[in-house]
Amino acid sequence: MKIGNQIAIISDTHDRLPAHVSSAIVMADEIWHLGDVCLPAIIDKLKTLGPKIRVVRGNCDECAAWPLTLDFALAGLHFHLAHIPSRATPAGTHFFLHGHTHVPRDETIGGVRFLNPGCITRPNRGAPASYAWLRLGSKGSVEWELVRV
Repeated sequence: MKIGNQIAIISDTHDRLPAHVSSAIVMADEIWHLGDVCLPAIIDKLKTLGPKIRVVRGNCDECAAWPLTLDFALAGLHFHLAHIPSRATPAGTHFFLHGHTHVPRDETIGGVRFLNPGCITRPNRGAPASYAWLRLGSKGSVEWELVRV
């Protein structure tokens, strides 16, 4: 019996998805891409890995089929996914995941945890190239692990 959810979080791939990252995230239950995919073929490649894909449109994306934000519940927690961060969150949001800055983030403001996996291909402000794992335990535990690549 499976316990919990293991979600690979990536952002700001800007036309590139290194093979070693694809290999590392293939075992995820879901993959969330937080925008600036740029090349829709990146999402097509992620779909071939097998896990469910959630994607939001970034400021460099032209694919109108991708929403600007996603709001949903998973494991009893409420998530808001967007590319560009803001302090305004939908009521009841527990986690606000975003990209855009190319800098990892794990910060709680007003009871909402803001998470950013950084950027795999073009990190910013001295940050490492990175992606992240979000692990949701069956009893409400939440683990955020930044992976430097």
